[in-house]
Amino acid sequence: MRCNKGRKGQGSYVENVMLTALVLVCSLTVTPDLRACDQSSAVDVLRVPEDFASPVTCFMHGQAYVAQTEIGRQLAADERIKVTCTPSGKVADVGPQIARR
Repeated sequence: MRCNKGRKGQGSYVENVMLTALVLVCSLTVTPDLRACDQSSAVDVLRVPEDFASPVTCFMHGQAYVAQTEIGRQLAADERIKVTCTPSGKVADVGPQIARR
C-alpha cells in the first residue's frame, strides 16, 4: 500500500498496489555485482504465481517459493538468488512461472 497526498481535494488517499515477486538466479560469472543482475542477465527467472499487498510478504514468499524448486535446491557455486518485487502491472510477461535461458 502506498499513501499518496493529492494537491487537489482533501487530505490523502490510499492506493492499493499489488506486487509480483520475480526470483532471479544470477551468475556471478556473468554479473559479478549482484545489484546489476536483472531479468535480461539472469540465468533463470521465476515468477511467483500470486500477487502480494506488502513488500515484506512479497520478498518472504519469493524466497520460500524458490526454496521449494529444483532450481533453488541445485544452485551452482557461482549462482545467487535475487528476489525483486515489482508492481504487478509493470512486470514483463515471463511466462507461466519459469523462464529458462
